[in-house]
Amino acid sequence: MESFSAEWLALREPVDHVSRADALVSWIGARLGPSHRPGALDLACGTGSNVRHLAPRLPAVRQWTLVDHDAVLLDLARHLALADENDARDRLGCARLDLRDLDALPIAGHALVTGSALLDLVSAAWLDGLVHRCRAAGAAVLFALSYDGRIECRPADAWDARIRELVNEHQVTDKGFGPALGPAAAATAARDLARAGYDVETAASDWVLDARQAPLVRLLFDGWAGAARAISPADADAVADWRLRADRRLDAGLKVRVGHTDVAAALR
Repeated sequence: MESFSAEWLALREPVDHVSRADALVSWIGARLGPSHRPGALDLACGTGSNVRHLAPRLPAVRQWTLVDHDAVLLDLARHLALADENDARDRLGCARLDLRDLDALPIAGHALVTGSALLDLVSAAWLDGLVHRCRAAGAAVLFALSYDGRIECRPADAWDARIRELVNEHQVTDKGFGPALGPAAAATAARDLARAGYDVETAASDWVLDARQAPLVRLLFDGWAGAARAISPADADAVADWRLRADRRLDAGLKVRVGHTDVAAALR
C-alpha cells in the first residue's frame, strides 16, 4: 500500500481543512441526529487530520476509531488527534490494519465511516465492497478530498496540459488495492452509494494554492514530475524543464488549483 510522509501530511493539513465542503459535514451531522452518541471509523487516518477537522463539527460522534496500516503515522495520530480535548483518551481508539482486507475493518457498530484523500487510491472492486459493508452496517459515509483530475495553473505553461495528462494516467495505476479509480473516484462512489440505497451529496473541495503554501506546492510539483516521468520516460527532459519553470513561476505569482470532490451519503 502507498504511504505518505508525516511532512507531506503536515503541510497539506491546513489546506485540506480550509478546502473541505463543510456543508456536507453539516448534512451528515443532521442525518446522524442529535439524540444519540454514535461512533465513527476513520479509514487511512494518517496523522489524524480528518478527525481533527470533523470532531468539533460532529458533536454527536463521541467515539472515534482511527485505522491505518502505517505504525509510525498511527502513533502520531494517537498523540495528536483530539489533543485539545479533555476526554480525548476516552473518545479515541486506534487500530493498525491493512485496509485491503475489508473483512478486517471494524465497520459494524459504527454510525459513520469516513476518510480523507483515500478513494482515488482504491480500486473499483474495493470501493464496491466497502459500500456493501457500510450498507449492511447501516453506516453513513463521508469521504473528503478525492482528486478528480483537474489541475489548473495560472498563468499557464505550454506543458501544463501534458503534465496533467500524465499525472492522471499515473493516478489509475495500482496503489496497493488494484487499478486505482483515480479521477473517477468521487463519481464512482456517488453512483455506487446511490445504487445501494443511500441519499448522496457531493461538493467541490478544491485546493487553491500560491506562493503562501510554497513548501507544499513544491512537493506537489515534485510528485507530478515523478509521476509524469514514470508514465512517459521519453518525456523526462521536457518534464525536468517544466519542473524548473514551475519553481520560477511560483516565485512570480503562479496560482494553482487542484480539483477535489467530497462525497457524503446517508441511508434513506
